[in-house]
Amino acid sequence: MKTVQISLNSIDKVKSFVNDVTKFDYDFDLVSGRYVIDAKSIMGIFSLDLSKNIDLNIHAEDGIEDVMEMLKPYLV
Repeated sequence: MKTVQISLNSIDKVKSFVNDVTKFDYDFDLVSGRYVIDAKSIMGIFSLDLSKNIDLNIHAEDGIEDVMEMLKPYLV
């Protein structure tokens, strides 16, 4: 598992983020405080405080390079 910090500070960013992560078969969790949300759930993401940076847990063993390349626009 790898953890990175991302910023989803606009509605368009959230929509494109969900579209990007659903292309992968890995599990992605967003962690904000005591809340853990499935990163493929757009409704779940909107329940978080998007004004702050969010931790993204990537549950992948191999092929993480492709995921990190896709995440570049969102990384803090």
